Amino acid sequence: MGRCPEGAEGPSDEGAKDQLLSLIPPGLIVAALLVLITSQLFFAVVPYRRRSYIPILVLTALGFGLGQVWDYIGLPSWRLGQANLLPAVLFALFLQPLARFVPRPGSQPKEPQPGKSPPRT
Repeated sequence: MGRCPEGAEGPSDEGAKDQLLSLIPPGLIVAALLVLITSQLFFAVVPYRRRSYIPILVLTALGFGLGQVWDYIGLPSWRLGQANLLPAVLFALFLQPLARFVPRPGSQPKEPQPGKSPPRT
C-alpha cells in the first residue's frame, strides 16, 4: 500500500532525485530553518507594538544574509554546520525595530479620487 509496483520507478528517476538534492547545500537548508525559527521567536518574544509577521521574517532573513556576508569576509563567528549563527542572530535582532518601515500591501484596495477615475472602454 503506497508503494509502486516493482520496476515502475526506474533507476534514472532515483538518480535524478539524488542529483537534484546534491545541488542544494545543507547549509542553505539549515539557514532557512534558522530564519524561520528565529523570526517566530522574535515575533513572540521581542516587546514591540503589535505588527505583522512578514516584516519580521524579511528583516530576520536580511540579518542572516548579513551574517553570511560577515562569515564570507572572514570575521570570527559561531557556526552551526555551514550556517553562520552568532552574527546573523545579532544582525537580525538589531534590525527588528525597522520592521515598521517595511512596506506592506494594504488590505483594502484604494478608492480612486473624484474626477480622476480611469476612462471606461
